[in-house]
Amino acid sequence: MSDKSVRVRFAPSPTGPLHMGGVRTALYNYLFAKKNNGTFILRVEDTDQNRFVEGAEEYIIEALKWCGITPDEGQGIGGDFGPYKQSERKAMYKPYAEELIASGHAYYAFDTSEDLDRMRKQAIQMKMPNWQYNSVTRSSMQNSLTLPEDEVQKRLQNGDPYVIRFKMPRNEDVRFEDEIRGWVVVNTNNLDDKVLYKSDGMPTYHLANIVDDHTMEISHVIRGEEWLPSAPLHVLLYEAFGWNAPKFAHCPLLLRPDGNGKLSKRDGDRLGFPVFPIDWLAQDGEKYSGYREQGYLPGAFINMLAFLGWNPGTTQEIFSLEQMVEAFSLNRVSKAGAKFDADKTKWFQQQYLRAESASSLAKMLREEVGAKLGEVCDEYVEQACHLMKERATFVEDIYTEGQYLFKNPTEFDEKTIKKKWKEEAEELMADWSKELDAIKEFKSEHIEQSFKAFLEAKEMGIGKVLPLFRLVLTGKGMGPSMFEISALLGKEECLERMNKNIPTIVELKA
Repeated sequence: MSDKSVRVRFAPSPTGPLHMGGVRTALYNYLFAKKNNGTFILRVEDTDQNRFVEGAEEYIIEALKWCGITPDEGQGIGGDFGPYKQSERKAMYKPYAEELIASGHAYYAFDTSEDLDRMRKQAIQMKMPNWQYNSVTRSSMQNSLTLPEDEVQKRLQNGDPYVIRFKMPRNEDVRFEDEIRGWVVVNTNNLDDKVLYKSDGMPTYHLANIVDDHTMEISHVIRGEEWLPSAPLHVLLYEAFGWNAPKFAHCPLLLRPDGNGKLSKRDGDRLGFPVFPIDWLAQDGEKYSGYREQGYLPGAFINMLAFLGWNPGTTQEIFSLEQMVEAFSLNRVSKAGAKFDADKTKWFQQQYLRAESASSLAKMLREEVGAKLGEVCDEYVEQACHLMKERATFVEDIYTEGQYLFKNPTEFDEKTIKKKWKEEAEELMADWSKELDAIKEFKSEHIEQSFKAFLEAKEMGIGKVLPLFRLVLTGKGMGPSMFEISALLGKEECLERMNKNIPTIVELKA
C-alpha cells in the first residue's frame, strides 16, 4: 500500500436501521477520503448471523444515498477488492485463523457453553464476578494449550465443536497513536482471549475486520468511540500477522440532549425527534421515524451531523458537502462526546429551506401536499413559496402556515379580533375595500402607496389598520407583507374576501 493512497471504509452491520451516529461515521470517512483524493468504501459486516435483520442492508444503502454520501466502491457498487459483504468472503478467513495458531498467537478452545457458565458461576461464588477467559484462566480450560496434542487432533478429526481464540500476551503494554485522541496505552492484563473464529464456521468481527482492512488496503480506520476498547486487540492482530496497521481515529459518542448517556433509538421516541436518517419499520411492526420523512432536507441533516463532534475553527456554520470536504480535518474532531440539540437541528433545516429556490420549493410542495393546493399554476405556487419560506421550517409549513394563499380562511385569529376589531373596524375595512377596487395596476408597490394614502386621509397609524386588513384577508394575526399577499391573491380575490369575511368577523366579535 502506498503511503499516498488514502482508502477508508464505512463498515456497518445489518443488525437494524442505521443510527445517525453511524451516518456521522460514514460522513467523516467520506469527507476525509474526498479531502485527500482517496477512496470511500462501503463494506457490510454481517458475520453475526444471529443478529442479522432482513432489510437492514438495503436500508443502509438507501439512507446513505438520501444523505448524498456516495461510496466509490463497495456493496451494491462493486470494485477491485470485493466481495464487499463478509458472509460472501467466508472461505477466506479460516486460513488466516489457522495461520495465527501455527505462529502461536491463537489456539483451539473446546469449552462448551455449559463449561463457560460453570466457570462464571464459580467465579461469582469466589467473589470474582468479572471472570474472563484470559492468560490466567486459560490454563484451567479445555483448549489446545492444556490438552495433549494427540487429543486435540482427535477432537478436530471427530468434528468436535470449537472456537479459535487469540492468545493474549501477559502483562504487555499495547501502544498506538489515535488521530483524534493521541497516544493510547492499554495493558494486556486488562484484556481477554477474544474469540476470532466461531463454531458456526464464521469469523468474529475482530478477525474479519482486520483481514478485510488489510486485504482491501485500508489506510485509515475512522470509527465510533465504542470500538476503542477493541483497538488494542486489533493492533496486536496486525503485529501477529506481520502487517502494517492502518491509522486509527475513534470519533466521539453522540450524547442525548438531557444527560450524558449515549443517544439511543429510544431517546428519539421519548423526546420527539428522529435518531434515524429515514423511516424504519421493525419486524414487530414498530415504526421508527426518520429525518427524511419528517421533512428535513438532506443537506441540513448532514450539516447538523458534521458539527456533532467537529468544528471548522471558524464562525461559519452553513456548509455544503463540497465546502465540508474542503474544511474537514481529523485534528478538528473532538475527543469529548457531542450532545445532540434538536433545536439547532431545526435551525439548520430553516437555513437550508430559505436557501432553496422558489421553483425547487414549489416542486417539493406539490409532492408534499398535492391536491390541497387546488388548481393554481406553477408560477403562483412559486410566488407563494417565496412569500412563506422565511416563516417555514419544513416544506409542508409553507402550506399549513399559508393556507390562506390557496383558499379563503374559515377561521379568524381570536386575539386579533379581541384586541384590534373596534367599533370603527367594519367601516374602515369597507372604505379600504373601495380603495383597493380603485387600484388599476394591482401590484404590491401600488397597493402599499394606496394604503399609505388611506392612512393619511384617515389620520391613523399603521397599527390601527394593517392588522384588520391582514385578519380579513388571511384570518391571521401576523405573516408576510400584506401588500405582497394582496398582489399574489389578485384584486378579484381580495375584494371577494373583503365582502365575505367582514360580516363573518363582525358576527364573531358580537
